[in-house]
Amino acid sequence: MKKLLLFLTLLTVLALTAPLLASAEQQPEMIVEKMALKFSRGVANTFTSIAELPKQTVLTVRDMGTTGYLIGPLKGIGMTLYRGFIGVTEAVFFMVPQPGYYDPMIDPKYVWEGWDAKRETATKAVEEK
Repeated sequence: MKKLLLFLTLLTVLALTAPLLASAEQQPEMIVEKMALKFSRGVANTFTSIAELPKQTVLTVRDMGTTGYLIGPLKGIGMTLYRGFIGVTEAVFFMVPQPGYYDPMIDPKYVWEGWDAKRETATKAVEEK
């Protein structure tokens, strides 16, 4: 019984202290690299934000059909302003580790990502053939 109690105590201590031993400080090089990535992502998003206009038009037409020609440019204007604002914010505040330790503030990270078809659209296209 004493061996079981000693084993459980040792196991509990190990389980409580293991995360403390595993958490290492971030190396300064890694922090600088993440700051540089955030700055370059912000500059890229600032200057390429205008590409949201055709992107949103194409995506909306693909998803909604003919109605997308009316709604797409409106979404494009909104997303252009939003991506430009996020780009400027990331470029100006690149030294601040927010949100979530230099993670991107917008998804997808860049305007040239996220062009792939949605699942519903892809299945509809297959069903229509």
